Amino acid sequence: MNILPSIRTPQDLRNLNPELLVPLCAEIREAILSAVSQNGGHLGSSLGAVEIITALHYVYNTPQDKLVFDTGHQAYAHKILTGRFEKFKTVRTKGGLSGFLKRTESEYDAFGAGHASTSLSAALGMAIARDLNKENSKVVAIASDGAFTGGMIYEALQNAGNLGTDMLVVLNDNQMFISQRVGALGKFLTRLITKKYVQMAEDKAVNFLKNLSKLGNDAAKLAKRARAILFPGTIFEEMGFRYFGPINGNDINEVINVLKDIKDTKGPVLLHVVTKKGKGYTPAEEHPTDFHGLGIFDLETGKGKTGVQTAPTFTQVFSDTIVKLAAKDEKIVAITAAMPEGTGLDAFRNKFPHRYFDVGIAEEHGATFAAGLAAGGLKPVFALYSSFAQRCFDQILHDVALQNLPVVFALDRAGVVGEDGPTHHGVFDLSFLRSVPNLIICAPSDENELQHALKTAFASGKPFVVRYPRGTGFGVEMDKSLKEFEIGKGVFKHKGKDVNILAVGNKYRAALRAAEILKESGISCGVADMRFVKPLDGEIIKDAFKKSSNIVTIEDNVLAGGFGSAVAEFLEDNNLAARLLRLGIKDEFIEHGKPAELHELIGTSAEKIAQNIKGWVKK
Repeated sequence: MNILPSIRTPQDLRNLNPELLVPLCAEIREAILSAVSQNGGHLGSSLGAVEIITALHYVYNTPQDKLVFDTGHQAYAHKILTGRFEKFKTVRTKGGLSGFLKRTESEYDAFGAGHASTSLSAALGMAIARDLNKENSKVVAIASDGAFTGGMIYEALQNAGNLGTDMLVVLNDNQMFISQRVGALGKFLTRLITKKYVQMAEDKAVNFLKNLSKLGNDAAKLAKRARAILFPGTIFEEMGFRYFGPINGNDINEVINVLKDIKDTKGPVLLHVVTKKGKGYTPAEEHPTDFHGLGIFDLETGKGKTGVQTAPTFTQVFSDTIVKLAAKDEKIVAITAAMPEGTGLDAFRNKFPHRYFDVGIAEEHGATFAAGLAAGGLKPVFALYSSFAQRCFDQILHDVALQNLPVVFALDRAGVVGEDGPTHHGVFDLSFLRSVPNLIICAPSDENELQHALKTAFASGKPFVVRYPRGTGFGVEMDKSLKEFEIGKGVFKHKGKDVNILAVGNKYRAALRAAEILKESGISCGVADMRFVKPLDGEIIKDAFKKSSNIVTIEDNVLAGGFGSAVAEFLEDNNLAARLLRLGIKDEFIEHGKPAELHELIGTSAEKIAQNIKGWVKK
């Protein structure tokens, strides 16, 4: 690399000879590929956005001018150009750079986000704050086309159009959604309408038509609609934005020229750029879905470097089970929020395409859509990541549970997820869902229990949550036939005289190992797989109390309002004077790192569980 090491700040970039911008973008891609192949990460979107990000830092005076990304997984080039090139090799590793934008990491990270469709709302807030503070800076939101499948972004669009403040929205269309209209005519017309004199002439023409006594506003509207025939920005124009594009977002000189032309345009502006997801790396260009988010891989072949997999992943077990259940019950339908591969619903889609629905990045709509399907007599399963389920809490409560509709929510990536960090850890679902009446919450302890939990969920005829972790299962034997659990009943594996651990979900295996460690220290420790967080198995809790007043709860969830809190409430309500130790995640956000590292850090590894219990019992 000859150019990139000299770019310490965006000001260095702005001082660069324009002829070096193209080779600079190639070096940025090289740096991204090197780091992601070693650490994993979001590759395709970041490779496609290199020219857009470089051009924005070249034209705008960052960090005074604010860049807001939607979401941060397309912003690796932004990190590299803002003083983090040397440290970029640590991205997504414990103690290293975050894989997303993070306000505490850099003054250039104007807003952090791991969920989609938030950039316009945040950018509009910054623009209004700028106006009220009488400042003179620019605000730019860079939103991928996927973000435009979420309803929140349209709420922000109508608000921005109504307020009319100066801001730019860059729609990064990576040809997997919206328009692919890029060609000579489109490029010529776009370059033409970005010229200031053309913009002024258009404004004068519209004002002139408004002043006509008879035609007035009708003529002005007609003129705008005539313009929309040539340009595909009708919806944005109607919402109060001035639309430009589409342009080739991977031609850095074209992007820079257009940005310079529209930089001082008054009011809200939307620039539509078309990019190639995975640009510059053939495997990612040919298989953009596979290279969206991935683990470590061989740079030469594009093949993953994961070790020998001795057990199926929880996602794979969900996928296989839902297909098996749907084959026997034609009323089962499946919903995803733009994550068919991530949730394992791609197999269901391929097998039952007419019973599969991708609602886009619109979790709120997805939950109420599922409620409607259930009200119509179907059996919907909505598969989504635990972290994203936070976005549809109101719909789960109001539209599903209140009406007691039989919707199954399959929450993948529940608990600590690893390198994606605090925006993606699914450690809040037990807490925010436990308060919802009519809702059953099941946390199977292994991959075999997961398949039975799904069978139970559909048979229950109730609103039902099945939450399970990311990654490979424990290698347990898988039952050939599916069975139904008794709802609200767990299993007491063995009972201890000194202390008993009540475990839920994937922490059951860690609890078993902790009991073995404690046995070596002369402490008799029992372990129960509670299986259900709601309703609780009160008989197991009472039985544990009879054996010993020392009770420990362990969960892969925040302690506030979680499983341990539920046990504490039960003990109090039943006048059981137990001595309770709750283990889980404290009142803090957990950073990124390998799951094993994080469990060790927060005290939920088997060794740390045993250590904490040993000291507590001796007190």
